[in-house]
Amino acid sequence: MITVAGVEENVKALVYLSGYALEEGESLGELQGRFPDSDLAAALVYTPFPIEGSDTPGTDVSVDVEKFPAIFAADVDPEVAAVLAVSQRPLAAQAFADAAPAAAWKTKPSFGLVSSSDHTINPDVERFGYQRAGMTTIEVDSSHLVMLAHPKKVVAFIEEAVKSTVK
Repeated sequence: MITVAGVEENVKALVYLSGYALEEGESLGELQGRFPDSDLAAALVYTPFPIEGSDTPGTDVSVDVEKFPAIFAADVDPEVAAVLAVSQRPLAAQAFADAAPAAAWKTKPSFGLVSSSDHTINPDVERFGYQRAGMTTIEVDSSHLVMLAHPKKVVAFIEEAVKSTVK
């Protein structure tokens, strides 16, 4: 999302937290497909939904509630992780196939935080995307939800990004 939304004029810089840095024309599935799957792949639950005017249903993707804490939030308070597991919103499977129409990191200062213990996105995928984009990058030994597990480190990283882009 940040890779595309970041092209807006009011966006001055980008900070990726455990994310995909897609190239223009590249999909999540295409980038992820270059690397070994994370634990997430085996924990996905697919649910069809009707699409008005179509004979072919869409597909929502969510994470098995029992597996969610270990995959997304291993270092987050277990009670919080349990709430997140049961309150997650599904993602349309099509999102994995849609190509990014833009790559904001090409025109905006960009910063990337790799969660080195991420079981949602292979950390090598994060590293590759950030390196390809020429981002200022740090690594934190964290699950995918680094912003909940290590909020002070995330805030410090964002503040550093802000300081380096303010004139």
